[in-house]
Amino acid sequence: MFESAELGNAIDDATYAKEEQKLRSALLDAQYELLESKCFPIIVLINGVDGGGKGETVNVLNEWLDPRHVQNHAFGPPTDEEASRPPMYRFWRALPPAGKTGVLFGNWYTQPIVGRATGKLGEADLVVAIDRVRQFERMLTDEGIVLVKLWFHLSKKSQKKRLRELESNKATRWRVTKEDWQNFKLYDRYASASEIVLRETSTGEAPWVVIEGTDPNYRQLTAGKAIHAAMRARLDGIAAANKVAAAMKKSAGAKGTKLARGAKERATASTSSRVLRTVDTSGILRSLPFTERLSKEKYEKKIPVAQGALNKLSRSAAMKEHSVVIVFEGMDAAGKGGAIRRVTHALDARQYSIIPVAAPTDEERAHPYLWRFWRHVPRHGRFVIYDRSWYGRVLVERVEGFATDTAWTRAYAEINEFEEQLIASGTVVVKFWLAITKDEQLKRFKERERTKFKQYKITPEDWRNRDKWDAYVEAAGDMIDRTSTSVAPWTVVEANDKHLARIKVIDTITSRLSSRFGS
Repeated sequence: MFESAELGNAIDDATYAKEEQKLRSALLDAQYELLESKCFPIIVLINGVDGGGKGETVNVLNEWLDPRHVQNHAFGPPTDEEASRPPMYRFWRALPPAGKTGVLFGNWYTQPIVGRATGKLGEADLVVAIDRVRQFERMLTDEGIVLVKLWFHLSKKSQKKRLRELESNKATRWRVTKEDWQNFKLYDRYASASEIVLRETSTGEAPWVVIEGTDPNYRQLTAGKAIHAAMRARLDGIAAANKVAAAMKKSAGAKGTKLARGAKERATASTSSRVLRTVDTSGILRSLPFTERLSKEKYEKKIPVAQGALNKLSRSAAMKEHSVVIVFEGMDAAGKGGAIRRVTHALDARQYSIIPVAAPTDEERAHPYLWRFWRHVPRHGRFVIYDRSWYGRVLVERVEGFATDTAWTRAYAEINEFEEQLIASGTVVVKFWLAITKDEQLKRFKERERTKFKQYKITPEDWRNRDKWDAYVEAAGDMIDRTSTSVAPWTVVEANDKHLARIKVIDTITSRLSSRFGS
């Protein structure tokens, strides 16, 4: 892969000056078109060998573009706060919104390459890291993000020369560190690790562009052209699709609109969604027993004992090395709020956060779907409770048609990967589906309408959702079947009896913490 970067490419100053003017104009036009449309964000990953011109090139790109709409991030070693969360946490937070450009130094490629070159990462670990990167980037591109991955390369001889040149000049000496020379001693190992990583992660959706870094003119123009080409290709593709849709609508009126919508749905419908619908998982919830009951007297004796056991674990030394994510899902009026209150009564108020999930804001819509959940991931020692969660994509968005078949069917794998990363970083993930019967829901809806202090809990949307009961049962069955993993299983709680449900929720959390802390 690196051989093509060793061709000694050079561009004279006159040619550079001429091409620079055209490129700057084209880049600005594309940037403002992107900013106006807000159709997608663009992420530029900056990687390569020390002395390859990464920083200088990005400085030039910031001169060519409007820097107000470019977000630059340079990642060094993780801070204490970052180290107590999944490794991808700091990158998740840095993703730019639609319409903006993000430039990321020291991104998710640094750790796998450095780890393998220094011997801290074995071959098997490198394979796992590469697979995780591919999954993450596939999710980003599926969400519409344009990825431009630039690798600035120097041969071993050229790198040594470049480092000496920088070091010999008082104005640039500061840019060469002891770490740079230590890395140079491991050049062959870095080159080997880098070539493996680049080869395995250069995909059709996110290919690598390897740039020979010796000549600054060549390096800068090549980087700028790569970014412009990626932006222009996506913008032109969107414009062409909009033009076709407008023409179909104009030529056939309402009928044309329907045809255009149908063509879009057929184009986005995935084979996996059609296969998935041939498997009936609704029995997971339809066959639940709802006969067991817990009297108020027994409940009042059990609840303080259950809360006390949870409180003791929450204050244990093991919590300093762990965090807890609790997910509550279920039918409307299933008792999620009441269960959450009983859980929080067992915890120190300074130790937890409750995240109520509603329709996404404009800011959240401008980012990948999981972004609004990523940013609330707790650090070690803390609990985060999600009142509804990322599972909305495979529940309400599926049932209501807010997500395409392609989007919600691929979400199962994306969610499982997200939860695996949480668990690998020391997070205990506890997921509850609170199940009630259709008759019990109707009873609770009517009670809420009659009770003044509960009327805020019932909305027209609740009644509309009730009309789609069977669709939600089907979606929930599929969700439980495809996302109940060995490390993050679902616990289905028969919640017709609120007392029984609350005890089961607290006991389950306690059991999961005890099991994890003891392992």
